[in-house]
Amino acid sequence: MGDFVKGRLDQRYPPDIERAIFVHRRIDSFTDRDVTVRESRRRIDPAFRLLRGILIDVFYDHYLARHWTRFSNEPLEMFTARVYAALAEHSDHFPAPLDWMAPRMAAEDWLSSYQDVEGIADVLARMSRRLSRRNPLGRGIDELKRHYVAFESDFFDFLPRLESYVSRLEGERRSHSVEGSERPIRQ
Repeated sequence: MGDFVKGRLDQRYPPDIERAIFVHRRIDSFTDRDVTVRESRRRIDPAFRLLRGILIDVFYDHYLARHWTRFSNEPLEMFTARVYAALAEHSDHFPAPLDWMAPRMAAEDWLSSYQDVEGIADVLARMSRRLSRRNPLGRGIDELKRHYVAFESDFFDFLPRLESYVSRLEGERRSHSVEGSERPIRQ
């Protein structure tokens, strides 16, 4: 939902969903400032302009799915099944675009398709069609192929910093919960 909910949250959603959106936004902000992610963006043809960040996000998701067994003992297929079940459980809170997309995502198992370059090509084509203006996003697969090894190296350089950041966020949440003063999310 983090990519579909815009503006202040102001308790529009249940607290656990608002917290997840808040964390998603913090991760996006952290990622945008990271030196390695910036280097990855610079590798992409400038013709992609603002879409370079979207491409890097999808490319890094590809490497995560491709190397899943390095990060989790749970098979990717079981993880994605849990994600799809959670989406179905909370669908009554979805903004319209996600409400339309989530069932298709589950039926076609989009998340598992991130393991393959062909799956990424499909993802980029779908994302390109969702944008209101004509754009080159669908051609982004050529950038992945052109810099495949460099992006993979960037991903492995970046991921430990992201994991550390998320651990700190989780520590902050636990510390506020223990004190009984979990602050409202206003972002």
